[in-house]
Amino acid sequence: MDSPASLVCYRHPDRPTRLACSECGKYICVDCSHDSVVGQRCPDCARPKGRATIIDGRTALRRTVRSSAPVTFALIAINVGIFLLGELSPDLGDRMLNNGGQHPILIDRGEWYRAFTAMFLHGGITHVLFNMYALFIFGPVLERRFGSVSFAALYVASGLGGSALYHLIGGNHWAVGASGAIFGLFGAMLAASYRQRHTPAGQAVFRQLGLLLVINMALPFIVPNIAWEAHVGGLAVGAGIAFIWDNLPLADRASTLKRTVIALGFAMAAILLVIFL
Repeated sequence: MDSPASLVCYRHPDRPTRLACSECGKYICVDCSHDSVVGQRCPDCARPKGRATIIDGRTALRRTVRSSAPVTFALIAINVGIFLLGELSPDLGDRMLNNGGQHPILIDRGEWYRAFTAMFLHGGITHVLFNMYALFIFGPVLERRFGSVSFAALYVASGLGGSALYHLIGGNHWAVGASGAIFGLFGAMLAASYRQRHTPAGQAVFRQLGLLLVINMALPFIVPNIAWEAHVGGLAVGAGIAFIWDNLPLADRASTLKRTVIALGFAMAAILLVIFL
């Protein structure tokens, strides 16, 4: 762990900072920060590397799936695959809902695993498309920024946080969907952009996310049968985790383990709330 005295810009040693390059991990000041889709970069990493090459769209997609955000695309494939199975076989879909959907009464009877399995079930085509589109937008950015393992832990913890709040204050109705996890990613993006709000690009992203948050939080008042409790729970857990992560260096292997442990700690707390409250 770096000491406070060492947290200075590598190009301007007289400027204290906590900003770190998302690629190499070197500390940089605001003037040396170059905003990109994967976070801020130092001047060295932001500089074009080598000669430009031309690749076709299919090759670019393969590289994206395999190397840049494997957990994000795996989650999309799992959620879409489960939904398609239920659509192709309605009987199977009913069994998955009955055996994996969240219901407070059944969880109180000891079936606490439903708080997790409900994250991979959806009630309709609009539901799954909306959630997977949001995962496609937010997932790769966060996964490249924090790493695949930490991102997976963030996703699970946010989903369980949403399930926990629904279980505590929601009604006695069935609830399914990845919305809690998606709102957790939303919260993490909001917290990360707040850190960069002093730059023009960071300020613009923060405002856009804030407006999008207001719109999404207003949807339960317009569209019926939306479990807003899961949205709020996931949002709070995702923002809380990202806020704690903000104090850890980005490119430190030990910090990757710490980020994962912190997220799993939130997940365990959510499970304990479901089981004992």
